[in-house]
Amino acid sequence: MAEGSPPLGGRQGQAGSALTPANLVSLARVPLAVAFALFDRAGVRVLVLAAAAASDLLDGWLARRLGPSRLGAVLDPVTDKAFMLTAFSVLALSGALTPLEVVGVLLRDILAPLGYLAGVAMRRPFTVPARLGGKLVTTGQSLTLFAWLMGSRYLEPLAWATAAMALYAIADYGRAAVRHSSQS
Repeated sequence: MAEGSPPLGGRQGQAGSALTPANLVSLARVPLAVAFALFDRAGVRVLVLAAAAASDLLDGWLARRLGPSRLGAVLDPVTDKAFMLTAFSVLALSGALTPLEVVGVLLRDILAPLGYLAGVAMRRPFTVPARLGGKLVTTGQSLTLFAWLMGSRYLEPLAWATAAMALYAIADYGRAAVRHSSQS
């Protein structure tokens, strides 16, 4: 199971082009992830993090306004995860959090693709519309990265709170997957 936008239809999704405005904004997170890894100045990384967060809000808004695309339902969560995995790899290499704390913060991002691959293996892949738990995890991840970049004493508490949100999100997405499989 992967997170994504529900297939609501609309102009953007009907255009048939993979290069929709929302998808282009989602794709911008790939070079932002590279920039986060390459630049070692905290101020630059804060700007990159802010741009990635803004792109996540903007692509969702564009998809709702212009209509989602099938590609976007996969592309958005994949580029979100690519950015977060890159950023938290940089954080992990800094030693500011323990490996357990980093895995906790990324748990949803690790397990969601595995759930999707399980669906593919069972020949029943599907996406789950973005849910509150997932939004909370993404917010917690961004706040954790910001705390690290700012040298905040709240880094570890934010990491643990985000890990707790990830556990909630995993359970919530799991319930949605069970409901989906029982309806199929």
